[in-house]
Parts: sequence; C-alpha cells; structure tokens
Amino acid sequence: MNAHPAAADTALILLREDIAGVAILTLNRPQALNSLSEAMLEALGDALTAIAHDDTVRVVILAANGPAFCAGHDLKELNRRRTDEDQGRGYFKHIFSTSSTIMQQIVALPQPVIAAVQGTATAAGCQLVASCDLAVASHAAKFATSGIDVGLFCSTPMVALSRNVPRKQAAEMLMTGEMISAEHAERIGLVNRVVAPGHERDEVLKLARTIAAKSALAIRLGKEAFYRQLGMPLAEAYEYTAGVMVDNLLARDAEEGINAFIAKRKPIWEDR
Repeated sequence: MNAHPAAADTALILLREDIAGVAILTLNRPQALNSLSEAMLEALGDALTAIAHDDTVRVVILAANGPAFCAGHDLKELNRRRTDEDQGRGYFKHIFSTSSTIMQQIVALPQPVIAAVQGTATAAGCQLVASCDLAVASHAAKFATSGIDVGLFCSTPMVALSRNVPRKQAAEMLMTGEMISAEHAERIGLVNRVVAPGHERDEVLKLARTIAAKSALAIRLGKEAFYRQLGMPLAEAYEYTAGVMVDNLLARDAEEGINAFIAKRKPIWEDR
C-alpha cells in the first residue's frame, strides 16, 4: 500500500492510496459533507490527470469519509461571490465548467472508475456517482438531485443522471428533489449493487480486483468504445465496434488470451 501525498493545500481534502494496481481517491471534507468546493474540484482534476498517465493503475475507486458521500457544490462558497462586480456570473461559470470537465475526465479515463457510496449523494454528488462507470452503495446511502429545493434545477447533474436511468425516473428525481433509497437506485440502474453498511469499500475492492486481473489494454479499448457507441445510430455503432474488435484481436493480449484459453492455462497479460 502506497500513499501519494497531494499538494499541501489539497492533501487534507482528497486522499489517495494505491493497493495492487487500484488507486483509491477519498473525498475528505466530512465536516462540509464532502461538498465540491473549488479546491476539491481542482484536487480531483489533478488526481485524475495524474492517474490517466499512470500505467501502474488499473482501476480507480472513488470513496468518501464521513456520513455523506458528497452534498454537491459548496453553496456557501458560491453564495459569497454574489458580491462580485458581475454578481458572481464569471465565478459560477468557472465552477460549473470545471465540474463538467471533471465529470468528463472520469468517463474519458482509460481506467474504470467505481464509486463506493457509503452515505448521501445529492445534486453534483449524485452526478459524481452517475459519472462513474460502476457504483456500489451501502443500504444507508441515499440519492437526490435536490437543487430544485433551493430554486436551482440540477441541469448539469441531469446530463449524467439522464444517461444512467430511464427518462421518467430521471425527470422525477430532477423535478421533485426527493431522496431515493439505495435499493431504488439499484432498481433504476444508478448503482450496480447494494451491500450492508460498512461493507461498500470491501465490495468495491473485490470488484476492482476482478477488473484489474483483466487485460488493461482490452479494458481501455472497451471502455472508450462503450461510451462512443452509445451516441451512434445502430448501423454506425456496429461498424465502429467491428473496427475496435479487429484492432483488439490483433493486439498481443488477445492472442495470448485465446492461446491460454485453448491451452487451459491462465493468460499472462502485457497490456499491449
């Protein structure tokens, strides 16, 4: 297990540890319900950029300390900027642009990202969960796009949410702001599975280790293709993914994997 110190001003709000090819990023502002302050967003962005270029990392886990997973944007921080000359418009634009970039970083990251949700995830916190490739939640976890309760429609969280759950369920969450249980989140596809409180990190590590044992090249090619084909018409998606299959089949790991299957032995991946 290796600890990766962050910059001095962000070390306390975002923690990283590495366990056998799995990087665990932990939101660490429990006193502020792990809200996405400007500093937290910057720390997350920097960590994801570093991981994208780190070949030793095969899977990423996004976790949080404290009773809440993430309460969304830091509303106190946003509200303080209303006294700016432009009433905060420039700062608000910067924050939402930065947040949107980070959500896209998660999707574009070569490695799979799994959320370990131990508590409440609201507004941009729910968006964070929806942006991850996979998610495991505690029975104690709850989810909401609750901006509407303060007169702020969760328009940017809507992007990730509406790409994860059916349209009417997404619209209900966005328009009512009401909390849904972890079990309901599983039923509508927001999370993959629900476990007993306190076991979500163990379950996520188990899932991460299963994925980490696969060819990193195949996972990278597959993750990129998964998101790209979603927006394509059916025929275009098949044409595109057929090309990906050909490239994948020509890779060394696919040759090794098929030979290992035929020989009834474990493959030895070289991630190329």
